[in-house]
Amino acid sequence: MISPIRASFGEFMSKYKGKKVLIVGFGISGVSVAKYMAKQGAKIFVTDTKQKTELAEAVNACADLKIEYELGRHNNKTFTSVDLIVVSPGVSLSLKPFEEAREAKIPITNEIELAAQAIKEPLIAVTGTNGKTTTTALIGEMFKADGKVAYVGGNIGKPLLDYVTEGQKADVVVAELSSFQLELAQRLIPAVAVFTNLEPDHLDRYSDFESYAAAKKRLLTACDRNSFVVLNHDSPSIKNFSDENPGRLMWFTRNDPMKVGGEFSENFVGSYYRPAQKQIVSKVTGREELYDLSQLRIFGDHNKENLMAAINAARAMGVSQKAIQTVINTFKGVSHRLEFVRRKDGVYFFNDSKGTNVMSVQRSLSAFGTNPIILIAGGKDKNQEFGPLVDLVRTKCKILILLGEAKEKINRSIGDHAETYLVGTFEEAVLLAYQKSRSGDIVLLSPGCASYDMFRNYEERGDYFKKIVNQL
Repeated sequence: MISPIRASFGEFMSKYKGKKVLIVGFGISGVSVAKYMAKQGAKIFVTDTKQKTELAEAVNACADLKIEYELGRHNNKTFTSVDLIVVSPGVSLSLKPFEEAREAKIPITNEIELAAQAIKEPLIAVTGTNGKTTTTALIGEMFKADGKVAYVGGNIGKPLLDYVTEGQKADVVVAELSSFQLELAQRLIPAVAVFTNLEPDHLDRYSDFESYAAAKKRLLTACDRNSFVVLNHDSPSIKNFSDENPGRLMWFTRNDPMKVGGEFSENFVGSYYRPAQKQIVSKVTGREELYDLSQLRIFGDHNKENLMAAINAARAMGVSQKAIQTVINTFKGVSHRLEFVRRKDGVYFFNDSKGTNVMSVQRSLSAFGTNPIILIAGGKDKNQEFGPLVDLVRTKCKILILLGEAKEKINRSIGDHAETYLVGTFEEAVLLAYQKSRSGDIVLLSPGCASYDMFRNYEERGDYFKKIVNQL
């Protein structure tokens, strides 16, 4: 049953025509909201601290819409003179204008919430610190291989609201959701909620790990008794989510639950990994199903976890075993996530630009065998500690090449454990890595940091890395 507060909020949100709607932050999400609101007949206002020249792509995308822009700064009065505020994921809700808007009782929402209220199809929502993109892509491919139409969006690909605005039709909507997108989750009710793992990240935005975890947990509280909830038993913080689980629980783990013992093994529903047999065992449907990994093209134990999470979600929604096995055999991974770029003079180049936190770098380094690694890392720090990388750097890295705003901090933490170079430009980093490499080496871009000090996003950073590598 919807609470009175939610009902009144939903009633308000259904009446956009003629309403003054303020979009805060004009990136991809903001453009999607503007197009949606234009169709509803709303009066659209946009505010962003960036100048018009910096937002040229977004402004041009909405050139045919009637929009009033307030750029280069935020005017507090604007926030209290509208009927609704829609905030983009990259904008912190702790900004002073939002405080005044709350005092004035101006409703604040985001693109994901708008989409959630309009989408009628089953929603599979994937969140976590690492592995979200790969898991989301895997689920989408599994539905496709089963002859079903899946719209894949959210924090990956296109915004969810585009699905509504463009009038698309799918059997299921699969969404990757970041903590930023979940901060305002209110009426989002997923058919399946997948939690890949939970580790410290975005501590430049959140006061502590607990605040970050609370944002992620909003997806759990959004579930109802009919929702399938997929949890990682090997991630301590995620494992504890089971104590508050309101839905139908499914696990995935790299450990055989029959050997773990206790209630976990007796009531196990989900998937686990058998490394000796190169198999994933699934017990989602009440019977044991085996999936062969001998042809798996993505490597690293973390991808076994992503795959198990995807199998749970897909089987819960009725995707066939055959379709899932087809995807296991053919899926090549996603761009910017341990993406093989090129082999040049016996040297292997991998693009892991989406590795924007320390734990992601740990997983990427662990994915390789004994080949010496030249690691390119650095960028905009997210208030992380890089000390956890020491052991892997010492045992796996031949050379460290550090750049960006965080290079000095990273050097102080791990620079003594490998031959280390600090460079000024991205081109210099890639060329130095190539010059220092020998046949059999791996050159790995896995920054462990955000990209905003040098690039618009991790995609632009990864694409630039690939461009330089392919020109060698």
